[in-house]
Amino acid sequence: MKPTAIVTGGSRGIGRAIATELVKTHRVIATWRGRKDAADSLREETGCEIFQCEIASREDRAALLAFARQRFEKLDLLVNNAGMAPRERRDLLEASEESFDELMATNLKGPHFLTQQAARWMAASGDGRIAFVTSISSYTASVNRGEYCISKAGLSMSVALYAQRLAEAGIKVFEIRPGIIRTDMIAKVEKAYDEKIAAGLLPQRRMGEGIDVAKAVRAIADGLLDYSTGQILNVDGGFSLRSL
Repeated sequence: MKPTAIVTGGSRGIGRAIATELVKTHRVIATWRGRKDAADSLREETGCEIFQCEIASREDRAALLAFARQRFEKLDLLVNNAGMAPRERRDLLEASEESFDELMATNLKGPHFLTQQAARWMAASGDGRIAFVTSISSYTASVNRGEYCISKAGLSMSVALYAQRLAEAGIKVFEIRPGIIRTDMIAKVEKAYDEKIAAGLLPQRRMGEGIDVAKAVRAIADGLLDYSTGQILNVDGGFSLRSL
């Protein structure tokens, strides 16, 4: 029987690329939130199951795992991909508490506590893999979307904590840090990013694509990194390099 996987935020962007890659080898449940048409098309194109889930909601997270338990005897892979950008980019001195709370709930609290519940399930079988999709924003300051950066920095620590705690249970935990990836999340600033990349922002002078991140998940899913729990995979075109 095929191994099993949950991909949060799987209907669009990076998550869709990940789900599309994983269905080649896994039985996949992909969650969606706002665009049922995108989720339906993913199901039609790939055959994966879809499940509506607001990752910030305790009730929705519990319902997701209940749904997965009905279909899977065990969970082999959890990909914490769901996340959001601020609804409006605002300077750090003008940003609202409401935006901060929304991003913390979706980008940090949701995946942190979904992982807690999934890990308990995985621990029963003594095996499993968990991948967190964070961002270069976990260490790169953008003062017009500070709440996003803080949420991703917190998620990086969640990875380290779970990698340490779950190693004895046989569960491997990884962080994937995408750089500038072509998705609808950056559509409004895509042209500006293209210009910066052409001017030398990235050593590899192209914007990343969803498949670039999906390939990193593939390596994790196939067990190629099983002796590297807690490691960070930078999928960023060399952005993280420092040079003089």
